[in-house]
Amino acid sequence: MKLFGSPTSPYVRKARVLIEEKALPVEFVIEDPWAENSPIIEKNPLSKVPALEIAPNDYIFESVLIVHFLDHVDGRSFTPRDPVGYWEAQRWQALGNGIIDAAIQRIFETRRPPEHQLRDKMAREEGRIHRAIALAENTFKGGEFLVGTRFSLADLIMGVALQYVDFRYPHDWRATSPKLKAWHAGIAARPAFVKTQPPDFTPPQ
Repeated sequence: MKLFGSPTSPYVRKARVLIEEKALPVEFVIEDPWAENSPIIEKNPLSKVPALEIAPNDYIFESVLIVHFLDHVDGRSFTPRDPVGYWEAQRWQALGNGIIDAAIQRIFETRRPPEHQLRDKMAREEGRIHRAIALAENTFKGGEFLVGTRFSLADLIMGVALQYVDFRYPHDWRATSPKLKAWHAGIAARPAFVKTQPPDFTPPQ
């Protein structure tokens, strides 16, 4: 299998972290979906990354689907099996994916010419991020993992989401989120997270 995408994309990174955690035989191929005549279009008609080649000229796309596929492809799922744990993990993933979406929308706005930037939209996306982190801090009971006693997709998605905030919207969210701070320090130190860090990114200490 081959995973196509950008090394800075959090959507791509979710899949990359999972590949590393499970030691899956998947080659990472860097391709820019924004480049003129990008080859990504041949793999995904929506021209978005990631795209995962599962067989010659057979691709699946959208990061949620790709993560779901990779989580089950080897029979060693990181999804809790008990009903309570399953839905807790799903809720954490939804929150993490929402943080990523908001951070992406914010960074896109900052890249527009200053005279065309929508300050209200940027403030709205920042508000979404702050409220999501506050909810996570208030919900989390503390500990090594978000759900149960082992690493799950909840930890993966939220870990990627908060590190993308550090990368593209750095602010001291840790000052008001001590439980998340302690948890995230452990998650970010995992080899799969260290290996897939975006280029030129220095994690906060």
